[in-house]
Amino acid sequence: MAGKVVLFGLLAPESQRRSPMNLRPLPAAADDAIHDVWRLPAADAIRGHRALWWSVGPAGELAVLLVHRRYLHHARYVKGWIRWRPEVPFTGELVTVTGQDERRILVKDIRLRPSHLALLPNSRFLLVSGRTSRTGPEGLWASDAVVFSSSGTPEAEFCIGDDIPALVTDVHGGIWTAYGDEGIHGGHPESGAGLAGWDTGGRISWAPRGRLPDHPLEGCTAATENEHVRLVWYSGSSRGGPFLTRITPSTGDVVSYLSPVPDPDGFAVSDNRAVLTRRDHNKRSVELVRAELIGSTWG
Repeated sequence: MAGKVVLFGLLAPESQRRSPMNLRPLPAAADDAIHDVWRLPAADAIRGHRALWWSVGPAGELAVLLVHRRYLHHARYVKGWIRWRPEVPFTGELVTVTGQDERRILVKDIRLRPSHLALLPNSRFLLVSGRTSRTGPEGLWASDAVVFSSSGTPEAEFCIGDDIPALVTDVHGGIWTAYGDEGIHGGHPESGAGLAGWDTGGRISWAPRGRLPDHPLEGCTAATENEHVRLVWYSGSSRGGPFLTRITPSTGDVVSYLSPVPDPDGFAVSDNRAVLTRRDHNKRSVELVRAELIGSTWG
């Protein structure tokens, strides 16, 4: 995302946590103040709506998917955290905020349990489930991604790999994924590479091909800004990490840096400044760390 930082209901997948680094939080400058971009209106809350999934596009537009409680039930996630789980099919309402403008569309008959919401060009959007599996006698991978039109109608569905803890879209509509260890070692060919890029037809458009400092073991989080995509991941080897990989789809340029935060679960970036978040297991709190890129180091 660009120009502003959005923190909204940050929940990360369960992954093994390691000992923290010594972090030096940057002092907040005047333009670093945190402001509300959007919050669930009281009228929506009173009517029983819950804001369950969110995304920020390359231009800083915010999208939130609301679902009424009649479609939901409580599910335990991590101790101290409660999440809502939809019963499929369900109906949602997509709220898109651009500057001072807010747009809402009704999305009916959603037939997957989303883990990710992402924005696409021309007011389209994408819902993706975090898991998939082989189905049928031929063992084909079941679809886990659905592209919706600007009016909320499904346009296409396809599979973009298994076990997806991090996903983001770029300004041209490319889909970028970072996979978890079960996906990397689970037999899906593109998940096995750790990171991948896709088009909206479900075709692979980018793969690491030896351009990463190590082989990924687990994706952490992702962000997009103008022409750049950034995926955060760790390898689990002795080579260090986690790593923050910047990809420029138009040129194919790939650059990786060490992440200033161990196992972050949220990430926003603007030029050479970033905000990363990390949730402590068993605590209802999120740590926020500001970082700056100086030379080739985020710190």
